[in-house]
Amino acid sequence: MNILILGSGGREHTFAYKIAQSSRCSNLFVAPGNAGTASIATNVAINVTDFEAIKNCVVENNIEMVVVGPEDPLVQGIADYFAETSELKNVMLIGPSKRGALLEGSKQRAKEFMMQHNIPTAAYESFTVESLEAGKTFLEQLNPPYVLKADGLAAGKGVLILNDLDEAKQELENMLTHSKFGEASSKVVIEEFLDGIELSVFVLTDGKNYKVLPTAKDYKRIGEGDTGLNTGGMGAISPVPFVDEELMKKIEDRIVKPTVNGLSEENIDYKGFVFIGLIKVNNEPYVIEYNVRMGDPETEVVLPRIKTDLVDVLEATYRQKLDTIDIEIDERAATTVMLVSGGYPEDYEKGKEISGLENIEDSIVFHAGTKSEAGKVLTNGGRVIAITSMDNDFRKALKKSYQNIDKLSFDRMNYRRDIGFDL
Repeated sequence: MNILILGSGGREHTFAYKIAQSSRCSNLFVAPGNAGTASIATNVAINVTDFEAIKNCVVENNIEMVVVGPEDPLVQGIADYFAETSELKNVMLIGPSKRGALLEGSKQRAKEFMMQHNIPTAAYESFTVESLEAGKTFLEQLNPPYVLKADGLAAGKGVLILNDLDEAKQELENMLTHSKFGEASSKVVIEEFLDGIELSVFVLTDGKNYKVLPTAKDYKRIGEGDTGLNTGGMGAISPVPFVDEELMKKIEDRIVKPTVNGLSEENIDYKGFVFIGLIKVNNEPYVIEYNVRMGDPETEVVLPRIKTDLVDVLEATYRQKLDTIDIEIDERAATTVMLVSGGYPEDYEKGKEISGLENIEDSIVFHAGTKSEAGKVLTNGGRVIAITSMDNDFRKALKKSYQNIDKLSFDRMNYRRDIGFDL
C-alpha cells in the first residue's frame, strides 16, 4: 500500500525508517519531512494542518494509510475530517478523533478524565484571568515547588516549576493576563508538585484493545544534571531500568486499563498512540500528563525495539483487531542523544552545514531539524539530529552514540553528555 506520514521531526523519520522496512509498503510519502526522510521516502511540501492539501495528496497518490506524527493536526480534528470526507473515509488514519485528542489539547480535560476514571494524578485546580486572584490564593495553600501548566498546546514548553511563591504568582499573572504562552495559557492548571522520578509508557489502542509498547525515559532540560530551560527533549533511553514487574503491573492495572476503558465508556473514537507521562513516587505511579501521539525523542528509542512489521500493527489498530496481533520486542536497550543548535531552546540560527554523517557506524541517524540544499545537509531547526544506538546494556548503547557524535559537526552544535545520569 501507499503510506503518508505527517510531520517533519525525528519522530517522523523514525516512523519512516520502520515503515520503509515493511514488505507491505509500496510508496512512502512524508509531509513535509526533512533531509533524512528524503533519503527513504518522497517528501511533500505540505503543512500538517492544511487538511485540504493533505486530502489532495492522499487522493492523487492513492494513499491507503496516514500516520499522524505531531499533536496539532489531531487536536484540530484531522481524524474527524477524514471520517467525514467521502474520498477519505476509507483511508486508514492512525490517530484519535478530536474528542480523543483533547486529552492533550486541554490539561483541564485530561485532569477531569483522570478524576472521572480514578486514575492516580496530582491534586489540581484550573484558573482563568477572571479567577486570577483565586489562583494566587490557591498557590498560598500549596507547598513549593509550584507547578503551573498552560491548558492548551504550547509545543512542550507550557509548564513552569517554580520554588518561590512570589515568582509563581507573577508567572501566573504573566500567563493569564500577558499571554505568556499565547492562547494556550488563557487557562492555567495549578497542581501539587510530586517528588519522584519520571518515565513514559506508550500504549497503542484501537479504542477497545491495547498493547503496551516499550517504556522510555527522556531528558527535557537543556543543561546537564537536568538544569536550565525545558526543551522538546535532549535524549532518551528504553527500557527504563528501574521499572520492574511490580511497578509495571501497577501502571497497567491502575492507569493503562482505566484509560482505555474510559475512552470506550465515553464512546471516544481512538485509534492510535497514548503517551502516558508518569512519575514514580515511593514506587507508586501517578500520571503527569497524556499525549495523544508518540513522543519525540522517545520514538527514536521505542520504535527501533519493535520487531513486528509496523504496518501490520497499525492496520490492526485501525481495524480494531489489536487483540489478534502479537508485538515482538527487541530485548536490547536503545538510547538516543539529540544534537541541537547553539542557543536552543531560545534563539538559534539555521542553515549550518552538517558534516560527518557518512562516517556513522553501528548507530542510526534520525534527522529532526534538517534540510537538503545543493547536495549538502543543513540545520533547519532547534533539535537537529538524534543518534540512536542499541546494545545489551544502556550504558554500552550510550557509549556508541557518543562515539559517533564525535564524528559529526556543525557550527555551535550542542548536546547533553550525561543522558542516563540518574539511572
